[in-house]
Amino acid sequence: MYLPPHDPHVDDPMRFKPLFRIHLMERKCATVECMYGHKGPHNGHIQIVKKDEFSTKCNQTDHHRMSGGRQEEFRTWLREEWGRTLEDIFHEHMQELILMKFIYTSQYDNCLTYRRIYLPPSSPDDLIRPGLFKGTYGSHGLEIVMLSFHGKKAKGTKITGDPNIPAGQQTVEIDLAHPLQLPDIENLRDFSELSRIVLEVQEQVRREEQEQGEEEHPQQAAPQPAASPPGGEEGAEGEETAAGAEGTTQNKAPASQPFVLPMGVISRNEDYPRTCRICFYGTGLIAGHGFTSPERTPGVFVLFDDDRFGFIWLELKSFSLYSRIKVSFQNAEAPSREAFDEMLKNIQSLAT
Repeated sequence: MYLPPHDPHVDDPMRFKPLFRIHLMERKCATVECMYGHKGPHNGHIQIVKKDEFSTKCNQTDHHRMSGGRQEEFRTWLREEWGRTLEDIFHEHMQELILMKFIYTSQYDNCLTYRRIYLPPSSPDDLIRPGLFKGTYGSHGLEIVMLSFHGKKAKGTKITGDPNIPAGQQTVEIDLAHPLQLPDIENLRDFSELSRIVLEVQEQVRREEQEQGEEEHPQQAAPQPAASPPGGEEGAEGEETAAGAEGTTQNKAPASQPFVLPMGVISRNEDYPRTCRICFYGTGLIAGHGFTSPERTPGVFVLFDDDRFGFIWLELKSFSLYSRIKVSFQNAEAPSREAFDEMLKNIQSLAT
């Protein structure tokens, strides 16, 4: 099992923890050992369910328990997963979320199902090389996100989840057709100024989607006036500008510009880059505990360099910093673009 580094150190390397091992014997026999817990290897079982899917089961779950009971297990898990003790965490809401995550993960320690995940295919037109990234998610700690490109959209899909948004869901979506022009560094500190810029682009995107829908269903469209109002002209001009900017970003690397988080935006990691290449309008998925009332909310995708990007969650006034996972995974390439897209659909359907 690959674990992210301790929160909030996104640039640190991944951690490795063995879950099971197989001893190949003579005459095509094998023994399976579960490696979970702190009492050493013990008897387990593996079953191949179907192509690209198998399950493991522990036959001696008492090896997972500790003499001090659940309290000792929780404190040990906290040290291993978070690199801290319960006394280090003063925020009551954060304590609640961490406890929920412990209960959620520990109830599945005896029987696990594994499904193959393909790494996203790359194209010369991609903004950066797609792949897996570690990201900060506030009190939830670090989570793993897969960044993939789909024409004029980029998607960040959760590979690991939390009590609010499960693995498989699309945590962020980036609209590559709508780059954002950030204000100068002094005005960028003003959250209301950034919010105004983002909400203007959100309204522009809404209008464009509405116009596209009317073009696809002309019989349902309302009659258009002979002369377009000034707002319509601005919308058309905005589209042209966005398309031109998109072409610019695809064909040459943009110059870097100063970057700072607006006042009031919370970041788990204050060591974020102070320059960025380009920003885009995007949406982020938020929900209540248990993935209740999910909704996509506006935000800003910030590209820092080839290995780091960020996302400002406008509604939450929160910032996530993502850093590339540089582990080399063998045999993880998708056989085709269609196979990768099908995999994305499958893991999202499992999450819902």
